[in-house]
Amino acid sequence: MRWPTLILFLWVATAFVTQLAATEGRIIKVLPHFIDQQGRHALSPSLYDRDAYQAVLRKNPDKRSGLRFDIQWKAKLAGADPLKLRIQLRGTRLGEVQSLEQTVPNKGRFSHWSALTVQDEAYEQLGEVVAWRATLWEGERMIAEQKSFLW
Repeated sequence: MRWPTLILFLWVATAFVTQLAATEGRIIKVLPHFIDQQGRHALSPSLYDRDAYQAVLRKNPDKRSGLRFDIQWKAKLAGADPLKLRIQLRGTRLGEVQSLEQTVPNKGRFSHWSALTVQDEAYEQLGEVVAWRATLWEGERMIAEQKSFLW
């Protein structure tokens, strides 16, 4: 008679703790890419070509029109609040921190890729990016963070 009661108690306690658990999140990777005047970050799907084209854009600032951050993230146990992905940027021209934000869907258990772009006038006002910080938010609570070395 004791074992079924103990098993039932453990099952109910596990379900209760799972419901109380907060959302866990992780930002796996952040890839900053320059964007050219046509909105491209690469000329072909090849990673080698992308890196070569990024080197060309790095050397020629007049060919750039913006900066795109590709962010790989993952979240477990998402609650009722929507998830928000935010990137904060410090530039050479702008005195304060500039923020970009996007609501992201949490579908499934696997990681997701999202892109946040600063382009045209906002990019001109920012200047060269000195530091960045990417965060994942559930409502008003930050659940994941990754930042550059100089942040």
